Amino acid sequence: MRAVVLNEVPAAPVVSEVSPPLPEAGELLVKVAVSSVNGFDAATAAGYLQGMMEHRFPLVVGKDFAGAVEAVGEGAEGFAVGDAVFGVVMKPFLGTGSLAEYVTVPAGYGVAHVPEGLSLGHAGALGLAGTAALDSVNALEVKPGETVLVSGATGGVGALAVQILAGRGARVIATARPGAETEFVNAQTDAAVHVVDYTANLEQQVRELAPTGVDAVVHLAGDGVALAGLVRVGGRIASTLGFGPDAVEGFEVTAIPIMADANAQTLAHLADQAAAGAISVPVTAVYRLEQAPEAFAAFGAGALGKIAVTCG
Repeated sequence: MRAVVLNEVPAAPVVSEVSPPLPEAGELLVKVAVSSVNGFDAATAAGYLQGMMEHRFPLVVGKDFAGAVEAVGEGAEGFAVGDAVFGVVMKPFLGTGSLAEYVTVPAGYGVAHVPEGLSLGHAGALGLAGTAALDSVNALEVKPGETVLVSGATGGVGALAVQILAGRGARVIATARPGAETEFVNAQTDAAVHVVDYTANLEQQVRELAPTGVDAVVHLAGDGVALAGLVRVGGRIASTLGFGPDAVEGFEVTAIPIMADANAQTLAHLADQAAAGAISVPVTAVYRLEQAPEAFAAFGAGALGKIAVTCG
């Protein structure tokens, strides 16, 4: 099968022919229709995960997937051949990723059915970013009317976090540069979003909107310590960047590190929300599998929203 692989790290991903995977006991074989590029994939290619996770070469990259069940391994329950599914590859090693024509995934974790009303094109870009956004917002326990700063609002996770927060009645402040970035963020929700320019005096802009500090921060980009300084006493900051309690000593705030947990319940909730129109998957560009190196380059250049890759 064709797949996006790394033969070593760090290295640029290339499209190559590899042997297709076979489903082991408890696994599904999925014919991938759509995947997407995530920061995790870029970090893998850059070699940042060496020593943290086992690497099996040739290493097929990719976390997100949407497609149809091609085969069901012994003991795998809840799915049948032909089912439309999506999710996130959640294995303890790197090497059998989803930027490929086929992927195997555990039937019990990281996969859910695609409901009516949600296209495979959107489902294939929802899993990891949606989970990270939802887990971050849930960890902050945001109440209606609270002011939440989303730092890194122009990426896939940030765009979805803005939508989820607005849907819960939060007052959202989002970081974006003037122009296309600001327009993109404002297009994520019908609710009013206060956009601040992270290339200018961020503290001054935020303090003008929240003089005593914001109630909470979703930390997806930027200096965590500086952001913690913008949180009111007793506030919270949730970070996908490894920013935790040790980093906020001296601040009277709570720091919560987020590791996206793409369990079936979370995935099903996200899919239902997307199918109902409560959230929109922010796909801004689509590449074919053979164009995956270009998709990675676009991601590295700071593309807005989600970059999808068609694999079928």
